[in-house]
Amino acid sequence: MDRFETVAVELAREAGKLLMSRFRTDIEVSHKGEVDLVTEVDLAAEELIVSRISSTFPGHTILAEENYSAPKSGSHTWIIDPLDGTVNYAHGIPTFAVSIGLEIDGELVCGAVYNPVLDELFTACSGGGAICNGKPIRVSSTEKLTDSILSTGFPYDIRTGKNNNLDNFREFALRAQGLRRGGSAALDFCYVAAGYLDGFWELSLHPWDCAAGYLIVREAGGTVTNLSGARGSIYEPEMVSSNGRIHQEMLAVLQGVRSLTRLS
Repeated sequence: MDRFETVAVELAREAGKLLMSRFRTDIEVSHKGEVDLVTEVDLAAEELIVSRISSTFPGHTILAEENYSAPKSGSHTWIIDPLDGTVNYAHGIPTFAVSIGLEIDGELVCGAVYNPVLDELFTACSGGGAICNGKPIRVSSTEKLTDSILSTGFPYDIRTGKNNNLDNFREFALRAQGLRRGGSAALDFCYVAAGYLDGFWELSLHPWDCAAGYLIVREAGGTVTNLSGARGSIYEPEMVSSNGRIHQEMLAVLQGVRSLTRLS
């Protein structure tokens, strides 16, 4: 694990340095969808990470957001988001991160998320706890949903899709102390792990959004499940993450909204 973690950390920092070197400059931005963007910096950061992993571990599989989203099967899979928070980045908003996770035989074993704006490096290896800049982190001790700060995100098809998360957002807004929409799922996971947020849910995640985050939250003592309360998988789009203490209340809200939607 030491070698894997070292590579993940080095590459997260290098990619973060690249992101900062081009942040708030004149960059090329393209549309993958109506509100789904990709920049030339996403692509450059991905190539930096992928080329180094491929040369260091030539037998390993790559799963990454931009050009490696359909990998061949293998025992070791690196799951990469070179720029999580592209819309923020493209608009000059300083909330984005690099996320690198490693899965071995279907189990997450190592993860690194780097926020280059604040120089925050979150890491975890299976069984070793969660760390931020060399110091252990733990989830919050908040006991009730009414006292909680939560975060979420919205799908790129929010304008046309039925499962747009707006109904859940409304219900949580009426029950939680506050809601945030940061724009980077990788950082939302890490902020749950560090206790800055008490919970986070999303309905349309990809593996690269959450591979490192799942592990970091769990190693910080938190809980990550699907909306049914089962352990879930990074390959499922729907997810609930929390400090564990408010998890059942969060699930109850989400399941209640889903039941009402079915009835209607």
